Amino acid sequence: MSPVLAGVLQLLALMAALALAYVPLGNYLARVYTSPTHLRIEKWIYKSIGADPDTEMRWPAYLRGLLAFSLAGVLFLYLLQRLQGVLPGSLGFAAIDPDQAFNTAVSFVSNTNWQSYYGEQAMGHVVQTAGLAVQNFVSAAVGIAVAVALVRGFARSRTGELGNFWADLVRGVVRVLVPLAVVGAVLLVACGVIQNFSGIHEVGQFMGGSQQWNGGAVASQEVIKELGTNGGGYFNANSAHPFENPTPFTNLFEIFLILLIPVALTRTFGVMVGSVRQGYAILGTMATIWLAFVGLMMWTEFAHHGPALQAAGGALEGKEVRFGIGGSSIFAVSTTLTSTGAVDSFHSSFTGLGGGITLLGMMLGEIAPGGVGSGLYGMLVMAVIAVFIAGLMVGRTPEYLGKKIGTREIKYAACYLLITPALVLVLTAAAMALPTPGDSMTNSGAHGFSEILYAYTSAANNNGSAFAGLNADTQWFNTTLGLAMLLGRFVPMVFVLALAGSLAGQQPVPATQGTLRTEKPLFTGLLVGAVLIITGLTYFPALALGPLAEGLA
Repeated sequence: MSPVLAGVLQLLALMAALALAYVPLGNYLARVYTSPTHLRIEKWIYKSIGADPDTEMRWPAYLRGLLAFSLAGVLFLYLLQRLQGVLPGSLGFAAIDPDQAFNTAVSFVSNTNWQSYYGEQAMGHVVQTAGLAVQNFVSAAVGIAVAVALVRGFARSRTGELGNFWADLVRGVVRVLVPLAVVGAVLLVACGVIQNFSGIHEVGQFMGGSQQWNGGAVASQEVIKELGTNGGGYFNANSAHPFENPTPFTNLFEIFLILLIPVALTRTFGVMVGSVRQGYAILGTMATIWLAFVGLMMWTEFAHHGPALQAAGGALEGKEVRFGIGGSSIFAVSTTLTSTGAVDSFHSSFTGLGGGITLLGMMLGEIAPGGVGSGLYGMLVMAVIAVFIAGLMVGRTPEYLGKKIGTREIKYAACYLLITPALVLVLTAAAMALPTPGDSMTNSGAHGFSEILYAYTSAANNNGSAFAGLNADTQWFNTTLGLAMLLGRFVPMVFVLALAGSLAGQQPVPATQGTLRTEKPLFTGLLVGAVLIITGLTYFPALALGPLAEGLA
């Protein structure tokens, strides 16, 4: 079987699996977030934290709960790392330095999971399981909660109430993420992913010295790393490590986990707003972009330029031969078009244009299908922009799902779109202009610029993957990347919740002959065009200095 055919068959199998899970999981998620009842374990959690799950919140109260919970998570994870040296199960590792502890705490709480450390050489069992793995669950649940709040803003009328943050958070963990993670972890263990609390083992001699490996609760962290679009690996090699991702089947299964909830949430959106066709329109937009990116990535990496690539069957540098070019291409696109950040290959070793595709996927806002929750609310904000543009073109007041998109709504949407590019471009410019940050670059020229641009794009968009040629474990990068992750996660949420509150307070307007039909393929095409044009106008100069210059050289 040719490598190209193998890649296409993997793609078809992945799409079939997602199609089978789409309706049942999407409907289940809708029931979870609309059910009036509470499970016994949920009632115990509400009582322990002093929350009333039946109290409806307006958007400022919803936001205060979200920020307070996230701040507590940052402080807890920071202290856990700083105290690692005295904790049991630390495997002899010392406490994490303050700047790196700050970076890692913000990274995992913001669902970014950027890692400027070697996981197997820095973090013991307690920090990995009680700290990082726990945040993988709750940070993903926070993203889903914000998406559900925005959907309620479209579905409700003449009220500013968006639900209860604590109820949405607990339900996301208890009813969605934990059950799916248990099933997925068992499957990963059956396929060879390790799950233990063993210490460090010496496994032989390597280049004149001893080679050591430590075990860990890898399968349980691996599954939520992908399912929650987190991305932080137990080992530094991430999903290229055989303890995390041993076979081509587990590689495809992990891609399936990455895409599962973001894809299903489009069905949840359609059910909650009373029109599943609206959900299909959003799904069609996401699928169009994702398939186009996968096709482009396979084309760039399979292209045979020169005898070495012809002999290898494509650009195999930096890729696991277990997965091949096809599996690595699908993984790279899926992880950068979502906020996952997991990698099964070395993105810095992709072709110049291939590396640019991974960068562009994050620059789109990771909305195809995007992160858990963040992909849906990001695409809905883009839908608001698209209907506003369409309204300007025909001279009508724009409407989306029966809600008028007025001055206030478009200001919230515009602020949402501007915050991330501002962080990326300003911080990249500062790092390139100052004398010391450039010392962290492994390469010079266009590729070196891409390393820094990729780092800030990954951080501000809460992705977490790296070009892997940049030494980011410095005070400058730990601090600035931490700030980019913090602001890139929570400032956009402010505008999303404000938009949700504004929409929920409106009285729906009836559809007329001049109303744009947002469930039709025409709107899907308009939305795809809006996403690509806005991103292109924002980032093209930076891309031209980095991956485009390298790819066309």
